[in-house]
Amino acid sequence: MRVALHTRVRPDRIDAYEAAHREVPAELTAAIRAAGVREWTIWRSGTELFHLLECEDYARLLAELEQLPVNIAWQARMGELLDVVHDYSADGAAAGLPVVWQL
Repeated sequence: MRVALHTRVRPDRIDAYEAAHREVPAELTAAIRAAGVREWTIWRSGTELFHLLECEDYARLLAELEQLPVNIAWQARMGELLDVVHDYSADGAAAGLPVVWQL
């Protein structure tokens, strides 16, 4: 399945956000892949961040990562950089952007 998400980086933290993503912990990327993600891309336009995930089951991904210590640490780090954060709770499974048009 494909899931599109929207988050927002704080204007004064753009450089720190991009630097952090050059250093995503290998343990976290391995856990993301193990939870069924085939691809995760983030685009930035100003402070707006758009994510596209290709995964087996987005709700399963969230459930597997929600209590994982490396993800909790990563989300705390991202929480310092973002105005709109990614929701890893069960409620977050409905946070994907609705499809408006597709070719």
